[in-house]
Amino acid sequence: MLNPVDARRRWFGSFFILLAAGLLLWGLTFLAGYLATHPIVFVVYWISCLLLTLTAFCIAVYDLRVMRRRLRSEQKLAFEKAFSEVEKNDEKKD
Repeated sequence: MLNPVDARRRWFGSFFILLAAGLLLWGLTFLAGYLATHPIVFVVYWISCLLLTLTAFCIAVYDLRVMRRRLRSEQKLAFEKAFSEVEKNDEKKD
């Protein structure tokens, strides 16, 4: 189940990837002529697009690690609960 922190983290990841995709689209279409004639702006523009993409990637990897850690702890709790019930049933039989 997602909590508000998870939702916010995913929203930020989506925001950064959409912003990078928007910059990519604009850089390849509307701003292509301008960027071709201004090399410094070209480099800064594409580096900013790269940084936004890397930020979204880092947020996604962090989210993956958080979810894996949570899933592992939930599986461990379920495993312990199941075996404690088995042990209780064995004790009742004896």
